[in-house]
Amino acid sequence: MPSSSIAEQVDTFNEGFTEQIGPQLSAVFDTEQSDLRAAGLPGSVARVGDRFPDADLLTPTGEPTTLGETLGDGPAVLVFYRGAWCPYCNLTLRTYQQELLPRLDALGARLVAVSPQTPEGSEAAIANGELAFPVRSDPGNALAARLGIVTEPSAEARQAHTQLGFDVADSNADESARIPFPSVFVVDVDRVIRFADVQVDYTARTEVATIVDAVTALTA
Repeated sequence: MPSSSIAEQVDTFNEGFTEQIGPQLSAVFDTEQSDLRAAGLPGSVARVGDRFPDADLLTPTGEPTTLGETLGDGPAVLVFYRGAWCPYCNLTLRTYQQELLPRLDALGARLVAVSPQTPEGSEAAIANGELAFPVRSDPGNALAARLGIVTEPSAEARQAHTQLGFDVADSNADESARIPFPSVFVVDVDRVIRFADVQVDYTARTEVATIVDAVTALTA
């Protein structure tokens, strides 16, 4: 069993991160998160009962594939993350590798992670978390857009990113700064969404137990 929840790990990370980057940059990110929460979810976000679309994706080696080919024939959990540059994403994917993947394997469900990064970014995410499940690139957020989960960092946040030495657009396959809301979808064998959790605040993530409960209900 996990020693701490993702939320607890985020709290611990934030304490050190705030100290590292200082109060000025911390205030920028705090404001961005507050604004995201206030705006809420777009009305176009995919819901339970919707059919999950297929899409053209790229493997970490740059080979074309499709979501259907990646998912196979059984139920699946799809995780949309912002990129390997995002510490909250790395923390979450690492936790899913260690604590979620074995339980999904036992339930006969597939775990797949998707981001708008270049294939090289997917390779970095795999290395960061020692991931043993499929990680795919969604160039231009084509799949994420069909699910209604695309957003973009604020101008102030991008300036703060620049001060920290990176820019989101440099990591994305289409060189834009558009990214998905951190999201988890559980789909059945017919690719119908049976569980959806879309987080507007990128520091919040879906806990392992919540996903396991959703998949267990689906496979019971």
